[in-house]
Parts: sequence; structure tokens; C-alpha cells
Amino acid sequence: MVLVGIHPVLEALRAGRPLERVLVAKGAGGARIQEVIDLARRCATPVRFEGRAALDRVAGGAAHQGVVALGAAERYADLDEVAARANLLVLLDGVEDPHNLGAIIRTAHAAGADAVVIPERRAAGLTGAVAKAAAGALEHLPVARVSNLNRALERLKERGFWVYGVDERGAQDYDKVDYATPTALVFGGEGKGLHEQVRRHCDATVRIPTPARISSLNVSVAAGIVLFEWRRKRA
Repeated sequence: MVLVGIHPVLEALRAGRPLERVLVAKGAGGARIQEVIDLARRCATPVRFEGRAALDRVAGGAAHQGVVALGAAERYADLDEVAARANLLVLLDGVEDPHNLGAIIRTAHAAGADAVVIPERRAAGLTGAVAKAAAGALEHLPVARVSNLNRALERLKERGFWVYGVDERGAQDYDKVDYATPTALVFGGEGKGLHEQVRRHCDATVRIPTPARISSLNVSVAAGIVLFEWRRKRA
């Protein structure tokens, strides 16, 4: 869903509709645009400043007055609320493909995870494509979005979570680990794996052994393998 123009975006923000982000044209100003920016920030909706050509493309040629908003398929959950009652959280370090995100949400729900956590920047959000790929799992599994994944990991560790990073450079095989609970499993983005700072926040790193010719697996496939191993050991 794309909202075009100052008034539609303001009304959506005032009504508390879930928005993925608000795009504001670079150089655009005035009291009404500032009202959009201030209200979006109060609603914890990310604001991005883009060139007018980018807004033109998103708006499909409609007159946007320097403001465009992208709707979210679902409202985001609060990390502290889901962590308070969770045994397993799945954190994604920059998964940008909406189909991968949707597949991971679906698999996480099937494996018994309590929530998925995604970063605000450089990552797919809860778009319609994600909802379709999740095949209904968004109705049952909360998704929390955080401004900084490293700080989120620190908060979870303070709550007693053990953090396991899944990475091809991991120190242990995924099926040889006795996962402590509550568990936080962290998966890296497509082609990049875990960022170094994220790796440093992990209590342990695990790998999925593969033949030498295959360096890594698709992140949604890797998530399915590790999540159901966690479920098997819990059972």
C-alpha cells in the first residue's frame, strides 16, 4: 500500500495505521511537512529523505507534495513485551528479500518460535509480499522491529537469553549444540552473513556443514534447518 501526499499520510499517522516508512523529498520544507516528520517520529515510524525522482517512482507519477508513505502489512510488536514471555526469538541481521523474510516467519512459527526481530535499516519490512510469503503466519507470530540490532542483543542478554549466531564460519556444528534457554538465534542477510559487530554479541556461533563445493545455504533454508533442530532438542 502506497499513500501519496501530505494529507493522506498525516491521517494515516493520526489513525495509528501501521506504516513501513515515510519518504520525504530532500529539500522539501514547510510547516505541514515538518508536521509529518514530527508525527512519524512520535509514532516510531522511520522517516527517509530521498531525491524527488525516487518519490516519483514510488508514487507512480501521482502528485506527492514531497511526501509518500509505504504501508505495513501488520503492526510491529514491542521487543521487551515479546521477550518477557519468550523461549525462542529469531533475529535477522539484514535480510532484504521479502520472500526470504516471509518464509522465515512461516518456518519460525511452525518451529515454535515466539517472535521474529528485524532491524529498521537495510532490511525488508512487513510488506504485502512478506505477508503473502508468510502464508498466514503473521496472524500468529509477532514481528518486532528495532533501530539497532546490537543494542537489542544486549537487552536480550540482560534478560538471560543465550545468543547463537548462525554463520558458515561458526565454531560448532548446529546439531552438536545444547541450546540454552531462553534462546536467541541470529541469521545473517543474503550473501553477507552476520556483520562483525553482531558476531561479537553472540555467545556462540554455529554452522551447517555442507559439501566443500557449497559455501552457504539460502538464509530461509538455513533458518528451517536450525529452527527444527532446536525444536527437536526441546522435545
